[in-house]
Parts: sequence; C-alpha cells; structure tokens
Amino acid sequence: MNYPVIAEHILATVQGTWWSRRRRREDVPPLPPGAAYVFRVGGNYRMFPEGMVFDPSHPDVLDASSVSLVDTRARLVDVERPLPSMSEADNFTMRASFTCQVTDPIVIARQGIIDVTVPLRAYLMGDSDLPRVSAGHRVEEVNAVRTEASHRMTAYSAIVPPRVAGMSVEFVSAEVHASDDLRNWEQKLRDERRAWELQRGQRDFETEDARRIAELLSQGSDHVDAFGIARKEMDVTEVAARIHRITDEESARRHTAETAERSHAQARETAEAQMRRDMLLTLLRQMGGSEYIDYHQVLEQVLRETGGQVAPGGLSAAADSARMVESGRGGPGGTAAGRDGARDAQGGFVRDEDDLVD
Repeated sequence: MNYPVIAEHILATVQGTWWSRRRRREDVPPLPPGAAYVFRVGGNYRMFPEGMVFDPSHPDVLDASSVSLVDTRARLVDVERPLPSMSEADNFTMRASFTCQVTDPIVIARQGIIDVTVPLRAYLMGDSDLPRVSAGHRVEEVNAVRTEASHRMTAYSAIVPPRVAGMSVEFVSAEVHASDDLRNWEQKLRDERRAWELQRGQRDFETEDARRIAELLSQGSDHVDAFGIARKEMDVTEVAARIHRITDEESARRHTAETAERSHAQARETAEAQMRRDMLLTLLRQMGGSEYIDYHQVLEQVLRETGGQVAPGGLSAAADSARMVESGRGGPGGTAAGRDGARDAQGGFVRDEDDLVD
C-alpha cells in the first residue's frame, strides 16, 4: 500500500532565460487532499509550509531535486501474521489492526516509508511467544486461539508498544482466522445445512397446509365455499348457481334410484307370488292320484294363497285332476253309499281301513 508516502518524483533542474529572470517550476505533481509536499534540497528535506498556497517560484521548489507526497491523515492499517496449529498442514492467520498518523512528514520522507505494513509486520514478528498461543490447538479451535491471541497482543503492545519514526502508532485489536481451505469447507457445510433447513421448513409448511386443507375439506363443501368467498377467491353468485345445479342433479339421481328400487321390489314380489302359485299347483298335480285328499278343500286353500289369481292352465289342470279322482271313485269297487259311509262327517276322510274294502 502507498502509505504514508503516496508518491516520489525526481525533479529536473530549472534553467533561467535571458528575457525573464523569474523562474517557475512546472513539473511538480498535484497535491491530493490531506497530503504535504516534502522537497529534497541538496542533502536536506524541507516541507512546503502547510496551509500556504503553493508557489512554483518558491526557492525550495526551484532548487529541489525531488519531491515526496506524504499523507498526513490518520489511517487504520491491518497487518497479518501466520500462526501454527497442531496440524502441520493447517495454519491460523492473525490480523492485527493499528491506527497510524504521520507526525513528522520530513522524517517519513527521509526514511521513504512507502508501505507502513513492513515495519508493523516486523513488530509482530518480534513477539516470539505468540506462536505458542496457537501451536497446541487444532485448526477447528479457532475461537479459543482468537481469544488467547487477543490477550497476548494486548499485553505485548502495552509492554513493547509499536514504534515507527515520524508516526504515532497504536494497537487496536487482533483477529484470528482459519486457513482458506477450512473456511471454504465450513462455508460449504453451512450452505448445505441452510439449504437442508430451508427444504425441511418448506416440507413442514406444505404438511401444515395439507393438514389445514384436509380439515377444511372434512367440514364439507359448504365450508370450503364459505372459506373461498371469505378470501375473495370465489364469487357468491357462481357458488350459489353451482350449489343449485348440484342439488337438482342430486334430486334427479335420488328420484331415479327410488323409481328403480320400487320397480325392483314390485318385480321381486310378483316373482315370489308366481313362485308360490307354481309350487302349490305343482303340489296339487302331484296329489291328483290320491283318493284320500279333499280336493275341494285344497283348491280353496290354493285360491286363498294365490288371492284367486291362479293361471287358467293350472286351474283347469287341477279341476281335471279332481274330476278324474271323483270319477274313479264311482267305478268298480266303489258306490255312492260306500263313499258316503267312508267319509267322515267333519274331515271328509275315511274312518278306517275296513271301509276301503267295500
């Protein structure tokens, strides 16, 4: 860095002319704010009077062989020194901060201090006990090293204060940093950890939103519509029209289902009644050859069971069977008196087996 001497320039000899005895120097560089001219005249260094307007015909300016521009403002200067760690592959870096201000520009120009970090780094290297602070620590223990190094520098600067001729120098603070490789590694881990935490947070938010939506949907479509209307994401007219349409469709489906259910019930009842009639008629046909049955009574029971709605073919067949049985009774081996005597007055059946012999 160019501090405290900003620049140095060699000046040419100024020659006079026969038509003018007054000489002027034109090769002096412009002076930046906060700086001072220091001219070398012969073997001496002379500072141009501070606060005075620069005069290119001033004797010191005309006779100078060189000029130095010295910054006289206070500056904060950082100086670094490497510190060893427990590992041979990694080192710490200590950065010490100093406040510096030029008190004597002539001394600074004479010494030619272009970079003040050079004498300050030499001052840091003069503390031979400073490496012991960090040598017993691993590179990951940078915080402990930072604390111990700060305490050490505070004590060292109090006992052996930094000195640079022509300047006032004061120790301000000391910071310790890990190596670039370790810093890059920690930064990568930090970025990965932040990315993972961000992703986890997003998943948690999504899960919470899904839970809230599920609770909202579980309360029914009316609640969902009301929530959408409250957030001005749905129009009341559209919601009402949709609800009316859904209600009409539901009513139509319910009516269709009820009609189909009634038709199915009627068909089932009709089929069951028909099945009962067919079973009774079948039983009647099977008993048609037996003379121990009162067919008139059976027919009456069939009519009662079927509600008088026997199929014409079935009723004719039952009647024919009854007539056949009656005719058979009037044939050989059976008389009207025998039939009358064989019947019971109450049940219409024979009393015993002897009556059948007649």
